[in-house]
Amino acid sequence: MDKKEIARFLREMGTLLELSGANPFRARAYHNAARTLETTSADVQALIESGQLSTLKGIGKSIAELITEYVKTGEAAEYAALKASIPPGLLEMLHIPGLGPKKVYTIYQKLGISSVGELEYACQENRLASLEGFGPKSQEKILQGIAYRKKTAQWHLYPEVYPHAEYLCTMLRTHPHVIRISLAGSLRRRKEVIRDIDILVSSDDPPAVSRFFTTVEGVERVLQQGESRVRVLLDVGVQADLRIVSDEAYPYALHHFTGSKEHNVALRQLARSRSLLLNEYGLFRQEEGERIRCRDEGEIFQALGLDYIPPELRENRGEIEAAQEGRLPHLLNEEDIQGVFHVHTHYSDGVDSLEHMARGAQELGYRYLGIADHSKSARYANGLSPQRVREQWAEIDRLNRRLSGITLLKGIELEILPDGSVDDYPEEILAGFDYVVASVHSRFSLPQEAMTRRIIRALQHPHVTMLGHPTGRLLLAREPYAVDLRAVIAAARETGKIIEINANPRRLDLDWEMCRQAKAEGVKLAINPDAHRVADLAYLRYGVYVARRGWLEASDVVNTLSLSEVRTFLKARRA
Repeated sequence: MDKKEIARFLREMGTLLELSGANPFRARAYHNAARTLETTSADVQALIESGQLSTLKGIGKSIAELITEYVKTGEAAEYAALKASIPPGLLEMLHIPGLGPKKVYTIYQKLGISSVGELEYACQENRLASLEGFGPKSQEKILQGIAYRKKTAQWHLYPEVYPHAEYLCTMLRTHPHVIRISLAGSLRRRKEVIRDIDILVSSDDPPAVSRFFTTVEGVERVLQQGESRVRVLLDVGVQADLRIVSDEAYPYALHHFTGSKEHNVALRQLARSRSLLLNEYGLFRQEEGERIRCRDEGEIFQALGLDYIPPELRENRGEIEAAQEGRLPHLLNEEDIQGVFHVHTHYSDGVDSLEHMARGAQELGYRYLGIADHSKSARYANGLSPQRVREQWAEIDRLNRRLSGITLLKGIELEILPDGSVDDYPEEILAGFDYVVASVHSRFSLPQEAMTRRIIRALQHPHVTMLGHPTGRLLLAREPYAVDLRAVIAAARETGKIIEINANPRRLDLDWEMCRQAKAEGVKLAINPDAHRVADLAYLRYGVYVARRGWLEASDVVNTLSLSEVRTFLKARRA
């Protein structure tokens, strides 16, 4: 059991204590212990085996004993008893945006509400408006949060679904009667959120493949089964749909089931204009009814007089016209990325040290890594005082002299305050950074005009280089704040500033549609993992997927530049 899993257990224990109304200091102790485990460089397993876990700062004897019991047995009696004492609906209520453990406990104690359904009904009856600590605005936000949860209940984040889809494909490849196989649907188009898994295979014995699919480990229930289609529910709560076709029909079916619906309709209309019929079974000449033999998708597009359209672009947003005219972009690839910015370390709210982050980036093949810990105003994230900024710079300088093949850049993530100011540091410190990210982390409920004005003012600051996660959205958890992105992009163009594609899979912000707008305006973008630990550096690939869906090429993205080029570019942004 790794540190991350133990820390998750401790945080859940702390949350359960808060929901039970326990002493807040006791609950906080579990959250602090979780952070201690995540940030320690000690061998936690060795400390558990030797009984020395309580020697770590922030982990007392009772918490150490609970951790030891959990690690050695996979269970903890105190945790089990505590969880059994709390109505399951309270844990579900925690998923409503704006509701934390303290508020949920108050609702439960004062109104006896123990489920989301009861909470919605109480809000509709105006019962939370007069509850101490809430009020009409809080009640309205809770109703909006419940509506949002309903809307997103059947959706999943791409990174959460993809490993299960790949596992199913791996298992299907082992079957002797599977000829070709591919993911299809929104997974193949790499959409940010996914409703279900679509897989297409070609086979010379569809019934055998159909039966096999229902027996794969992880299949919880068979929802539909036939010789050409099987739909199952996986034990992780995701539905998976398998389509089985002949190998001759495979290219046409792959195109059809990849979608999108809008792209397919437009392409069928183009085919009809050329006296052809395109569907999931083939491409036919209308008069003779003869199928045009295509060995793969590329030959389908070729038969229609088009360049090959990558799956990510198939949204009927001009890709067919561009393919007709030879104007499709040469899409960005992950291998084009030379380095990343916006990375956090244990100086603020990250887990790993500067050196660990540098070596992790080097293993991924990056040539530079931009450190951007939180600034002084971010007290919630251990923001850096001027003195700690200088200490970090000194360590970066030492590492740059000692490490080869990777260079650390000095950055900071400044808080954009409600009035648009970003003045956390004096001029001499701001001038010492290689780049500056400015981001909104508070007051998300400002009216659109005020929020837009706030961000534009930050972009006009001479030391700001880059706008971080421009809309503040958290996928399936928090809607974007109200902001006129077109005005923000125009301001970025006028001031020569960069806009970030935050690659954290819960953000993916800027989204792909506005990436196209930024590209059209000539605004450069940077794909950043917003990493808080070494493992998070791998988030970069999800940002690349967004960029590809947004028609971006290597020349549109700042971090495809070499180290010397990026230094020159960043310096020019500050001039």
